[in-house]
Amino acid sequence: MDWVTCTHSAACTGIARRPYDLCLAHLPPDQLAAAIGEMHPGRLLDLRGTVIGGDLLARVIEATGGRPGRTRLDRARFGGDVRLTGVVFAGDVSLDGAVFERLASFFGARFEGNLSLADARFTRELSMHGVTVRGHVSLDRAVMARDALFSQASFGRGLSCERARFDGYATFDGARLGDGATFRGARFGRTLSFRKVVGSAGFDAAHFAANAYLSATGRLSAARARADASLDVSVTGCGVDLRRVEVAGSTTLRLTGSHADLEGAVLRGQATVTGRGGASITSLRHVDARSLALYGLDLSACRFAGLAHPAGVRLKDCRFALTGRGVRVSMRRPMVRWFSRRSVLADERALRGGSGLLDPAGSGPEPRDPGDLRAGWLATLYAELGRRADDRGLSLDFAFAATEMRRLAGHRWWEAASWPLVAAGARMGRAAGWIVLLTAIAAGAMLLSTAQHAAHSSPHQPPSAHR
Repeated sequence: MDWVTCTHSAACTGIARRPYDLCLAHLPPDQLAAAIGEMHPGRLLDLRGTVIGGDLLARVIEATGGRPGRTRLDRARFGGDVRLTGVVFAGDVSLDGAVFERLASFFGARFEGNLSLADARFTRELSMHGVTVRGHVSLDRAVMARDALFSQASFGRGLSCERARFDGYATFDGARLGDGATFRGARFGRTLSFRKVVGSAGFDAAHFAANAYLSATGRLSAARARADASLDVSVTGCGVDLRRVEVAGSTTLRLTGSHADLEGAVLRGQATVTGRGGASITSLRHVDARSLALYGLDLSACRFAGLAHPAGVRLKDCRFALTGRGVRVSMRRPMVRWFSRRSVLADERALRGGSGLLDPAGSGPEPRDPGDLRAGWLATLYAELGRRADDRGLSLDFAFAATEMRRLAGHRWWEAASWPLVAAGARMGRAAGWIVLLTAIAAGAMLLSTAQHAAHSSPHQPPSAHR
């Protein structure tokens, strides 16, 4: 402690009042009245380490006119209910390490500066509903043993709750986060409601022991977070970082004009991602999800490499990158190839060496190593995704791509040999082209055969007998 403590006993940590050498809690009535009489609105209020009962707190608030200045209440202990409705703190407020043994209600209070509650302990309910803080708020390592209410609060310069513990129900619905909020390493023992929040928020490495409902209008991150129950995320116009998140229950992700990264996520329950307004997923690499439904998403740049259970993915109304159209002649077998537009995964583009895959002149370069095992894996991925796509055109595109990847991987000689018929047959336009070509060849052969037969079977006219 960096203050002179009360001489009443060695156990008392309250700051001593001059000239009494006693803290406010141990002053006799007359000296207490004199000490409180020296308090004025806007002045420094220093009660560090002091035990503050309900009556004493009320007298202090009254003496300051409900508008104390710089307030120092570090390690103070509040034995009664704390009700600060309508109080305006004109300066910074420090409650680091403070202990609230009963209700702590800051409902409707206003803080003109910063508010620090780092390492504070709330034994009962905490209410910061409707609180306005113009500066920054810190609840780092704070422990809230009961419900914590932050709905409709406004934090001008952001909120920090790193490694904080919320043992009860916690709500931040409708809060305005200013420069953003961070809950890195925080633990939520019961339901967390973080709906309709304005601003950015980070829940990196957080632990959700019960259902969690998250939303934001700024960037939202829950990388390496762990959810023992369900996780529901809804965002608008921002990015979502869910890399290496682990969810035991169901996962619901709603994206509106936003993009999400789920690389390395472990989703053990039913997982559903829906998109609107050009929403996209940038990566599903190494995702472990036995049931993953993707609806209305832009997946043109999404990587799937290492996806653990492609058979569990369901696609509906999703958009992928498209190849170009054209004819290409090469020394590889087959030498002449006709390409039409088809949907393609970003992994195939990377396999072929970059954006050349989408060149309108053709399908881009072959992989440097046609026997690359990645092509074989990609063939399996295409086949699995194609079987579960609701769109028939996409299913055909992926079936064609699966055959193409098998050819590039060089699995079996007969697959390479039969590639033109199998691949073309997967697409109606090419099938029609082959039918027309074969029909034309057959018709030409028949006409040629008929003409030759007629020429050989015509009888010769004998010479005339009469001159």
